[in-house]
Amino acid sequence: MTMLQVKYDREEILKVIDTVTKKTLDMDLTWDWPCGVAYYGVSRAYQTTGNQEILDRLVKWADEYIELGLPSWTVNTCAMGHMLITLYEETGNQKYWDIAMSKVDYLQNHALRFGDNVLQHTVSVANDFPEQAWADTLFMAAFFLLRVGSKLKDEAMIQDALNQYYWHIKYLQDPSTGLWYHGYNNVNKDHMSGFYWGRANAWGAYTMSQVKPQLKEWYLYPQCMDVECSLRDQLAALKLLQTENGLWRTVLDDAESYEEVSASSGIAAAMINNGNPLHTKYVQKALEGILQNISEDGRVLGVSGGTAVMKDRDGYRNIPKDWIQGWGQGLTLAFLSDMLR
Repeated sequence: MTMLQVKYDREEILKVIDTVTKKTLDMDLTWDWPCGVAYYGVSRAYQTTGNQEILDRLVKWADEYIELGLPSWTVNTCAMGHMLITLYEETGNQKYWDIAMSKVDYLQNHALRFGDNVLQHTVSVANDFPEQAWADTLFMAAFFLLRVGSKLKDEAMIQDALNQYYWHIKYLQDPSTGLWYHGYNNVNKDHMSGFYWGRANAWGAYTMSQVKPQLKEWYLYPQCMDVECSLRDQLAALKLLQTENGLWRTVLDDAESYEEVSASSGIAAAMINNGNPLHTKYVQKALEGILQNISEDGRVLGVSGGTAVMKDRDGYRNIPKDWIQGWGQGLTLAFLSDMLR
């Protein structure tokens, strides 16, 4: 259990979770990664609140979509697998598990890989980013594989998932700062523009903070030591970059770039799950900052739009943050749910 002593009003947080969840379910998201992250958060909200209405709405949405026909799989559409695990666990309906397993089959046997079996970042059925590793893949695919593998006690699947973590850490974490780059290009052996993008750090930190909870005997897996040390170094660096408002910026070490709430939620949730008591004050400050960025009607504000590995600093600074986004809703629900755990 977490060692952090964060002060909050449980009833207030439950109310916020309820509003954000309802708003998220009203969004008309389609079967892709924004929805995958959003409905991961919604699933966490359901587990936290036990509110049957949330589950009913997820089931209704999924059933309608399955009826209409599902898209082709990519690494990013596999993010929808998180919700499918929850639907199967809660309803026992085999069809949800079968779709989750078809995503696993895609990742294991069809998804593009490079180097030491590393999943390439794919957003469409085209080969968009040859031999590129992006931090996003840890959430969309590696964490999903780890969840399924640990559920099935499938050692090969667990090893494949941990291998993804291992190589994403090697490719994306800067050992001198502890921070993560947005992407790595294996063809050119570089980090492209080489910025410490906020949300990439959230994908890394949040998914790494989920490894131990998924594996009962985590200490028997050597790669778990890499995950533990990577997360330790990353959070030590991130805490120093938290702003006065308790948030993190879209380019972490760029004072001119705006504060970004999806990254802030993912990073703060990772601190909670990591359970270092010294991070209590940073989580406390993040909670206040994040709550101030949730509208009355449940929109998480200050969330940057979908972001490629941009060419320069201005590319990141100018990504709009005026719209409700599935990943902002989902990461914030995950954070608030972790607060109450």
